[in-house]
Amino acid sequence: MPERWCLSLSLAYTVAVLIRMNVIWRNSVSCLRIRKVPHRYQSGNHPAAPLGSRILTDPAKVFEHNMWDHMQWSKEEEAAARKRVEENSAVRVLLEEQVKYENEASQYWDTFYKIHKNKFFKDRNWLLREFPEIIPVDQKTEEKTQESSWDNVKTGAANCFSRTHCPIMPEEKNLGMKRCGSSDGPSKARSHFSNLDSEEHSEGPLKTELFPGSSATFRILEVGCGAGNSVFPILNTLQNAPESFLYCCDFASGAVELVKLHSSYRAAQCCAFVHDVCDEDSPYPFPDGILDVILLVFVLSSIHPDRMQGVINRLSKLLRPGGMLLFRDYGRYDKTQLRFKRGHCLSENFYVRGDGTRAYFFTKGEVHTMFCKAGLDEKQNLVDRRLQVNRKKQVKMHRVWVQGKFQKPLHLTQKPSKLVSPLLSHG
Repeated sequence: MPERWCLSLSLAYTVAVLIRMNVIWRNSVSCLRIRKVPHRYQSGNHPAAPLGSRILTDPAKVFEHNMWDHMQWSKEEEAAARKRVEENSAVRVLLEEQVKYENEASQYWDTFYKIHKNKFFKDRNWLLREFPEIIPVDQKTEEKTQESSWDNVKTGAANCFSRTHCPIMPEEKNLGMKRCGSSDGPSKARSHFSNLDSEEHSEGPLKTELFPGSSATFRILEVGCGAGNSVFPILNTLQNAPESFLYCCDFASGAVELVKLHSSYRAAQCCAFVHDVCDEDSPYPFPDGILDVILLVFVLSSIHPDRMQGVINRLSKLLRPGGMLLFRDYGRYDKTQLRFKRGHCLSENFYVRGDGTRAYFFTKGEVHTMFCKAGLDEKQNLVDRRLQVNRKKQVKMHRVWVQGKFQKPLHLTQKPSKLVSPLLSHG
């Protein structure tokens, strides 16, 4: 009997050791995997590899993954893209039809969302990696950022390794580009102007007038929210930051209705409303100069080029000093531009799709000029080139996006507007 007892004890001890070794091995593997995940750009550091660092080093392995990062085009590829654009833009849409697409832009997008609901676009789970400025600085930044990461990265494993940084891509070495001085730029801005709202609201008509999010200390606006593919990932991230408030707007009333009907919509921390950013006389449900972050992602491209500067100028007024405008949109020669057929070009690099919605394709220089004209300082401006692969059809497609971060200077103080519109009941 004692021998059996000793044998059982020995077996139990052996099993416990094996389980412990297995746990250690799994943790090690997790750490190694996480080491490959680049830490994203904070406001004072140069951007790491956008959305990942999967680099194609062996052309023979091109169909092993769906997407490759940091693709440099050959002269032949760029020449072919330029030729394709020249061909599909040779025939322009008739002027009277262009006027129709402009005047009925909101109706075309409204129809789009009535047909597709919230099933067409995927949730933008990459937002936090590319734009960590969305998270309030005082939300125990790094730990909670990783805990609520949409990649489900665990902080315990992430702490196994120190930070790693990816090399700067040649296209990002722009001598004319302004750089941030330190990573706590927006943090200092918020701490310095943390009482701006309460001080300004204590004077004049704003003393007794409240607006959605008036008690918040960190405010975000997403322009062109659509069906909420950015709204709900952001709200999920901000649920541990009750002092934060998210505004989101779209000029398609059907899209805003989809957002408000979503099971994760929380009116206590989010205000969705119908708004046309091109209409300068259309008020926002909050005063100027109070926003910490504006998110402008794949929205500006749908606006007529002649109206883009006015939109950016207006959005700039909504930011508080030190606030950030975060931008991402289509880049010149993206596969979407190359796929347009003849007769769909409205003007240079501006096209209309078959459903009546429109798309413009930017260069980094155009983005720099527009946002700087609006009085914002450039903190990031890069061209993100990818190679998308259809492994089943053995097809390769170039994706091109432009991404930028622009900050309102600290030395510009701007009083909030005294005209605060009530919460829009229809949106």
